[in-house]
Amino acid sequence: MITAVKEFGRGLTQPFGAPAGAIEAFIEVPFMLGEKRCYPDGLIRVTRGQRSWTALVEVKTGTNELGTEQLENYLDIARENGFDALITISNEISPLAGQHPTKVDKRKLRKVAMHHLPWSQILAAAVVQKEHRGVADPDQAWILGELIRYLEHPRSGALEFEDMGASWVPVRDAVGAGTLRASDKGVADVAARFDALMRYVSLRLGRTLGTEVVPALTRREMAEPALRNTTLVESLVRDGRVSGAIRIPHAVAPLSIELDLRANRVTCHVDVDAPREGRPTTRVNWLVRQLRAAPESVRIEAFAMHARGPGAAELLRAVREDSAVLVQDPKREIRSFRVALTSPLGTKRGRGRGAAIDSVLDAVETFYGEVLQNLRAWTAAAPKMRDVAELPKETSPALASTALSSQDGVELAASVPAPDSSDDGADDGAAVTM
Repeated sequence: MITAVKEFGRGLTQPFGAPAGAIEAFIEVPFMLGEKRCYPDGLIRVTRGQRSWTALVEVKTGTNELGTEQLENYLDIARENGFDALITISNEISPLAGQHPTKVDKRKLRKVAMHHLPWSQILAAAVVQKEHRGVADPDQAWILGELIRYLEHPRSGALEFEDMGASWVPVRDAVGAGTLRASDKGVADVAARFDALMRYVSLRLGRTLGTEVVPALTRREMAEPALRNTTLVESLVRDGRVSGAIRIPHAVAPLSIELDLRANRVTCHVDVDAPREGRPTTRVNWLVRQLRAAPESVRIEAFAMHARGPGAAELLRAVREDSAVLVQDPKREIRSFRVALTSPLGTKRGRGRGAAIDSVLDAVETFYGEVLQNLRAWTAAAPKMRDVAELPKETSPALASTALSSQDGVELAASVPAPDSSDDGADDGAAVTM
């Protein structure tokens, strides 16, 4: 498929360092590793001019997981043959982008890079390319459509994110009972599954919007994946909550997602900067006007400048009736708003009705469609040109001292005395009172 549809092939290979050249693909190429013959599922070669990039490919479908020993063998083959990378494809979703779901000996990655593509990411890339970015050749577009049709079939083996893991229910029950500890078995796995869910939510929403949606992580979290997991575990043990955010291009701010396992609630919210001018009620009305299509159950919280603690919070139905309910102190300027929507969190670990995964997907799609996509950042109005008063036509141009300045008002022009026609011209230095 990557050789048949140029745009799709380049979109998958270029992020891994391949040049924008001709793509060749082969299946089950035999290699000798010592006395053992190995058959990687595929080999990709991209050539442009004198440069050539080659990668081995290993594929798993269904619930099959990648094996450490097999991947390390393929890394050795790639190193011996001077190949650039090993690409793995499976239904496993890494907690963080760029992190591989299977741990291997890091020494084997010194000369060969290892990348991972979840089937859900390949499906998302295919849909975005065909439906939003476009394919130049109609025949290639039809071929790509057949790939999408195949991957979306439940018997293709290309599954979506299907399970929160075996530890989900025990950890959720321990949170409800208040007995969860950081050292308990399965807590770290639930935290990792949550981050994997955030990646899947990003791919799913990006597939719908036709753009690249990614989890919003700090540089330190991306550099130290263990730090992110530790933070989630601490929050889960302390508050019974885990939270993350996704970044959507051109959205007013990242979309934050929080799961409360004690209350079984999922909350989506976005923080919006308030206008920098106008009265507090004017700033509230600016936000309410953008929420015409939002449900009345949306919660709005207003944060005042230099104020401590939580701000005034009310449901949208009350704010529509009276914007002053969000103004605690009329003398304090409102600096920002938080717009949130809460819905029930499913308890089941899998997919379907009453499942946690589906409840999060529904919450995100509802919040984006009814709230976030309608919000725009405030921008100051462009400065308007000032009207400059014109001199009366009867004023003599010879009287330089009466010329108007940009600092003069309209009333000044009306107060300039006209020259006396009876004057004999002996004194042409008329006095003007400023």
